[in-house]
Amino acid sequence: MPATTAYDLDLLTARFKALSDPLRLRILDRLRGGERCVCELTDALDAGQSLLSFHLKTLKDAGLVSDRRDGRWMHYTLVAGALEEIEAFMGSLRKLTRERDWKPVCCA
Repeated sequence: MPATTAYDLDLLTARFKALSDPLRLRILDRLRGGERCVCELTDALDAGQSLLSFHLKTLKDAGLVSDRRDGRWMHYTLVAGALEEIEAFMGSLRKLTRERDWKPVCCA
């Protein structure tokens, strides 16, 4: 079955790996309310700054969050386009599952 949309599977893999950690999911959950200073995240998530920085870097490297500096503080926000790409990919899988004629295909 031909794919209707080409996806960057390496990028999607990196994003899914970044989403595979509970603390990173909690960070994203906090960011859904809008931009947050790293100091806010540290307090809200009861996580040390070095641990939080590690996880924020992972999310940033996967393109899920962006940052900006304001004085000595870093502020983080969700990258909507990245989340939309994940949603589109998952939606395409769901659509294919519904549309596919599930007759077994065998190599015999």
